Amino acid sequence: MLFFRKRAEMPAPDQILPGRPTPLPTAERHFVNGRPLKDPYPEGIETAVFGLGCFWGAERKFWQLGDGIHVTAVGYAAGTTPNPTYEEVCSGLTGHNEVVLVAYDPAVISFGTLLKTFWESHDPTQGMRQGNDVGTQYRSGIYLPDEARRAEAEASRDAYAAALKARGYGPITTEIRDGGPFYFAEDYHQQYLAKNPGGYCGLGGTGVSCPAGVGVAAE
Repeated sequence: MLFFRKRAEMPAPDQILPGRPTPLPTAERHFVNGRPLKDPYPEGIETAVFGLGCFWGAERKFWQLGDGIHVTAVGYAAGTTPNPTYEEVCSGLTGHNEVVLVAYDPAVISFGTLLKTFWESHDPTQGMRQGNDVGTQYRSGIYLPDEARRAEAEASRDAYAAALKARGYGPITTEIRDGGPFYFAEDYHQQYLAKNPGGYCGLGGTGVSCPAGVGVAAE
């Protein structure tokens, strides 16, 4: 991606950039389905946040799931700097990850389906990188405030770890936690690959399927 950096360790507290008190301007509506990008979302809609490398390709993986996906958005989470810019996140001095917010209807598409998409769309064993994209903003992460959902994510991690190990992969490095505030990324990043179909996508899965039964049916 642009402004490529190779910082592969989290910043020390005295290195954190100060950020700003006001949110960055961003798109008002989803470029693909036209729905409002920000909440409040309709009743019954749940949200989950995933980091799996360059957020351009990651977001596309989720909006392409179709029915049950209310809206997706790219942004920054799991860091410290308030309202960071893309360039600040890429510097490695905000602590943030490039992430995708997925607002979905669990009556139509299960959280387990989102987890399966997450695991199979990247290599969760690479630490602070995805392929040639190196940096703290490319780490694998699932960010959820709800403890029950985090427990589901941890169970799916354990199942997928066993499948990866059987194929010779190392331990999963995915962090699963409350990621704190989600900051919407700048307008041009939102649904980038729908606006630029030939744009960069550095995602590549392992080719290992997430085991059947790890929550893939609609709830």
